[in-house]
Amino acid sequence: MIDLFLRGGPVMYPLLACSILVLTVIIERMLFWFSVDLNRNRKLIEDVLELCRQGDWEAVRSRVSGSRDFIIRVLVSGILHREFSMVKAMEAAAAEEIGYMRRYMGILDTMITVAPLLGIFGTVIGIITSFEALGSVGIDQPQAVTAGIAQALITTATGLGIAILSVFPYNYFNSRVEKAVVNIEKYATSLEIVYEKLEGEERES
Repeated sequence: MIDLFLRGGPVMYPLLACSILVLTVIIERMLFWFSVDLNRNRKLIEDVLELCRQGDWEAVRSRVSGSRDFIIRVLVSGILHREFSMVKAMEAAAAEEIGYMRRYMGILDTMITVAPLLGIFGTVIGIITSFEALGSVGIDQPQAVTAGIAQALITTATGLGIAILSVFPYNYFNSRVEKAVVNIEKYATSLEIVYEKLEGEERES
């Protein structure tokens, strides 16, 4: 493996840095989403909405204490600012939560583009090396020419491999973010409806 790396030439070093960066981001995001799944509490969300229907805001405060569910945080932000602008408060809280979920995704996106380009750059360098060797030693020493070709193929394969292995987790993490956005919108809308109905009942009474 080390021999293959050295045969790839100087471009293998930035490709190695790219692969380490990609692996670090993937592990960090996997741990993040594992933590999100661990802290999800759908029953608590339903309980909070039921307490909101009853207008028992103090019970909501005590019920959600210690919860780390991202949807609960969004709903609580709306509840705390219900007398000013519930919708805008939840939008701001949701934007913050989505920001956490999309953290480092730009790095993966960049690596998917940069790694193949670095591979092509290494290919060009390898071909140039081959032609220089061909010009200096001729066809009498083919090993001097094939070394440059090998370098070209190794960097191309490495760059494509990094990009391909980055695409799958990138798409998976993006799908998780999209699903989270849908869930936030669903429960935030439910809270808005509940609060508007409660306000209407209070005005009638």
